[in-house]
Amino acid sequence: MFLQGDEKMQVAQANAITGIDCTTYLVKDMDRAIKFWRDTIGLKPTMEYPGGAGAEFTFNDGTTFGLYKMHDGTWTAGSGVLFRVADVKAAVAGLKQKGVEFDDNGEIYDGEHCMMAFAKDSEGNSFILHHIKE
Repeated sequence: MFLQGDEKMQVAQANAITGIDCTTYLVKDMDRAIKFWRDTIGLKPTMEYPGGAGAEFTFNDGTTFGLYKMHDGTWTAGSGVLFRVADVKAAVAGLKQKGVEFDDNGEIYDGEHCMMAFAKDSEGNSFILHHIKE
């Protein structure tokens, strides 16, 4: 069940969470990851940390997507970022031309409330191209 209008606000107010400011991925190779997100996806880094420790990409609405270098421990690919696009089919086609890997060969999930396609970045992290239907 999806919450609508006032129900969404009541849940947000009750939990004191009003949105997402930043989402991040841990990466093995920062240079390769920045190149992927900058040159392949088309995001412009708004901040790069000294020594290759991380990078951030800030969108017009103020939300930020960050990459951070994994220094110790065991690295595993992450998942869960849904990037808003106006046209999932066009986004998949354009990114396939740039060599981006997609699950199920870029098949688009066309659900009742949204459309999605599942892809992987240069580090093996999963991300989703997402469009909410109006």
